[in-house]
Amino acid sequence: MQIEQGQQQGARAEDYGQQQQQLIGGEFASPACKRFTLAELEAHSSEESCWVVHAGRVFDVTRFVRIHPGGEAVIVTRGGTDLGRLLSGPPHRHSSNAYRWLEQYCIGELDTRLGEELDGGSQQQEEQQRQRADASVVTPPGSECAEEVRRRNGSSVDRRQDTEELMYKTVSTDNDLVDWSKALLWQVGHLGDKYNEWVHQPVDRRIRLFESDFLEFWSKTAWYVIPLVWIPIIVYMGLSSYRGLQGNQIRVFTTFTDGGVNVSPDWFACLFTFGFFMWSLVEYSLHRFLFHLTPPAHSYLLITLHFLLHGQHHKSPFDGSRLVFPPVAAFFFVAPFYSWMLTMLPNAVTGSLMAGGISGYVIYDLMHYYLHYGAPSRGSYLYSLKAYHIKHHFEHQALGFGISSKLWDYPFRTLIPEETFEKSR
Repeated sequence: MQIEQGQQQGARAEDYGQQQQQLIGGEFASPACKRFTLAELEAHSSEESCWVVHAGRVFDVTRFVRIHPGGEAVIVTRGGTDLGRLLSGPPHRHSSNAYRWLEQYCIGELDTRLGEELDGGSQQQEEQQRQRADASVVTPPGSECAEEVRRRNGSSVDRRQDTEELMYKTVSTDNDLVDWSKALLWQVGHLGDKYNEWVHQPVDRRIRLFESDFLEFWSKTAWYVIPLVWIPIIVYMGLSSYRGLQGNQIRVFTTFTDGGVNVSPDWFACLFTFGFFMWSLVEYSLHRFLFHLTPPAHSYLLITLHFLLHGQHHKSPFDGSRLVFPPVAAFFFVAPFYSWMLTMLPNAVTGSLMAGGISGYVIYDLMHYYLHYGAPSRGSYLYSLKAYHIKHHFEHQALGFGISSKLWDYPFRTLIPEETFEKSR
């Protein structure tokens, strides 16, 4: 089965290469490109319908307004205008992935006779923006509007560039290295050395992992399932552990001290808090050392496992059904850890620590969902965390592993650097 899928993907790559050669050879027509007037553009400048312009093309970003890391107002107040100056910063210089992301919303082009009336900055700045967009975005076959604008603006697509490289950099899911109409989990392992770059080029669409509807159902989780499942477990573990501390003479560290240290019920709050704090280290460690391991290009199994655990989230960071960890999968992490702790500590002590740790996990998971889909107030702590986490997705995948806080990014030196801009003279 895997061999057959690999052959199918090889055929898809070959077909795509032929299409791309026709594309970059200038053998396609562009009459299907839709043009919009300035009046039509300015009519779409609200949350309900928000259009913007960049490099002569029109983008309908309505679906992205609510989840934009900088807040809704940043885009809505610029609805019907050119985004050139905003994209290049300050206050934030957008990444090549951000430019590529924007390409997904292209609906046409602006009538060039009216384009100069927009606030796009100087001609030199506009040219720099076009060059940056051209360097970071590959036009998918059939995207006549984008290609026509590039020809007219004199953009330089390297016609000698390898066609397969063009393939996995495109934002067109119809012409990707994988078949998006089928389950992705069993396809990604065939990407080999293309996987790492492909998975870190995010797209705005939902992912299907399994062909089986049963497995697919259990691989998705709504955010509210997390507190519904785990809060009763936290309460039960906390109460039973507290009662265990009351009813037994519990001692720890008997190996290191004569008679050990007596653990009374008064210790419960300290144990719970310590478990809560230690979750932040577990969160960081799992994210950095497990979820962000780069699987070997030759290993179908490890690439598939990486995509299942975390790669899917980086490929589709705004898939709302996959932003929290499924409880069934979480059980396979919690159960071994709990069993290991029981070999070293009494039941009541272990339960107290685990109750605090699971509480930290619940807060982390809900916060992670909010950082993707919430709209925190500008200038708030959560606003800064949201911007920080989205930078991890779009630009700094090897940094910024703290999600509920930046605490452990400091000592491990994985803090995402602050952007600086030269003052204009």
